[in-house]
Amino acid sequence: MDGQFIVSLAIILATFALYIGIAVYNTAKATSDFYVAGRGVPPIFNGMAIGADWMSAASFIGMAGTVMVLGYDGLAYIMGWTGGYLFLTFLLAPQLRKYGRYTVPEFIGDRYDSHSARVIAAVCTIIISFTYSIGQLSGSGVVIGRLFEIDAKVGTMIGVVLIAIYAAFGGMKGITWTQVAQYLILITAYLVPIIFMSLQISGNPIPWISYGEVVGKLGELDRELGISEYFAPFTNGTKWQFLALMFTLMAGTAGLPHVIVRFYTVSTMKAARWSGAWALLFIGLLYLSAPAYAAFSRFILMTQVAGSQISQLPAWTKSWVDTGMLQVADTNNDGILQWSELVIANDIVVMATPEIANLGVFVIGLVAAGAMAAALSTAGGLMISLSSSFAHDIYYRVWKPQASEKNRLLVARWSIVVATLFAGLIALNPPGVITQIVAWAFAIASGTFFPALVLGVWWKRSNTKGVIAGLLIGLAVTLGYIFAAKYGGFTILGIIDTGAGVFGAAAGFLANIIVSLSTEAPAQKLQDEVINLRYPEQMVYKDGEVWMHDGEPKQG
Repeated sequence: MDGQFIVSLAIILATFALYIGIAVYNTAKATSDFYVAGRGVPPIFNGMAIGADWMSAASFIGMAGTVMVLGYDGLAYIMGWTGGYLFLTFLLAPQLRKYGRYTVPEFIGDRYDSHSARVIAAVCTIIISFTYSIGQLSGSGVVIGRLFEIDAKVGTMIGVVLIAIYAAFGGMKGITWTQVAQYLILITAYLVPIIFMSLQISGNPIPWISYGEVVGKLGELDRELGISEYFAPFTNGTKWQFLALMFTLMAGTAGLPHVIVRFYTVSTMKAARWSGAWALLFIGLLYLSAPAYAAFSRFILMTQVAGSQISQLPAWTKSWVDTGMLQVADTNNDGILQWSELVIANDIVVMATPEIANLGVFVIGLVAAGAMAAALSTAGGLMISLSSSFAHDIYYRVWKPQASEKNRLLVARWSIVVATLFAGLIALNPPGVITQIVAWAFAIASGTFFPALVLGVWWKRSNTKGVIAGLLIGLAVTLGYIFAAKYGGFTILGIIDTGAGVFGAAAGFLANIIVSLSTEAPAQKLQDEVINLRYPEQMVYKDGEVWMHDGEPKQG
């Protein structure tokens, strides 16, 4: 065993032990602990947990690689995911927290006073969480596969076992504090390599400043090689695809059930807003760094690897070729590796860069631990969201309302184990790269929950029949477009499968509005509850007036 393997393994095992230790220490003993961490998480720590939940394997492993491969066009991922967080923080999170439920399907079921709407929303949550978790488990397979120099499929199954254990044990309470630790590990692991790469390339340790200089140099290299320039817009897709992808990720962010539920873990509306503010700061640290990561990696590959003798390639290339995610072929038989002969998968750029830049065994191990933290933190949150949709919204609220707390926790834990195993089996042969699979989950969320939640919070006329029509039609249109674009070659204005959410959201809004206006209005009590959501917690709306909780009407 080489030194790199021993150091990487030691760091990863230490972090695994930390996560499982936190989960066991914070074992959920009540359903409120399991679903919403007892609603007692301080905003700054909730912001860190949201950051870890949010910065999945797609963000940590896949995003920099996608930007490196796509150049300018890859920025739609960064702009969409960041912009969507503003949607969520200002449009929905405080209002949903004030409503005081455990899950998104529970909000929809109670807001529209309908078990049918609750079950459909729970099924949508399961589909979204399941799709998203396939990307996370695929990412954990990339990391574990490289670490042990084994097939990524075996790595994926190791990740499945780990997630099933710690998500089932701790529930949301354990996951929350595990995610705080995971955020600190993953952000350190992400920033250390780009600071060192920035020093190597420009002598400046601040990557966000040296980034512009490196992008300029990349333009010169591209012109020399006669390839499309790295920062030239819309070379990998149409302008409409860029805008559709950006909208899909924004609207999907605001409708993702496993992210929204994090705002239920704090005590008040004000704490929910502060959680969002802290989360934006913590997320921004990584998202502002991803374009620099991509540019530095591409620059090092173009200047230090391309142009080398095939027989004298660095040792790291063999390790990645063994995983099946790097291809090196001397197609013109000149003995020299050309840039066009190097085929590097999007999903290994972040993992391989510390080796490419020769940053040392500790940094390589740290990045591996950070990547695992990113994949596991999101997968854990997704599995809680998935299990709560089944165990709480379907099993308890619809099927067996008399179920004991012990039985509800048992069903929740077993549903996590079963769902993780199924998602892991699909992740063994994933239907796309990590960022693509994750974009599908966002597209489904933007076609289903985004219209349902926005209209549910801000339009009192939206009724049961409207939300059911919106959810079903939005889901059908989104899934239909994804399959037609990916497998049938069908596109509108060049919008491919990852931009499907723009059509799903339009269909969801139209269906909800048209059906709601064509049918009877909701009960006055439900309409009053919707207006009530717009006011701070100490105020309630009743009898056509806004009242303080102490029983006095609000003056003015």
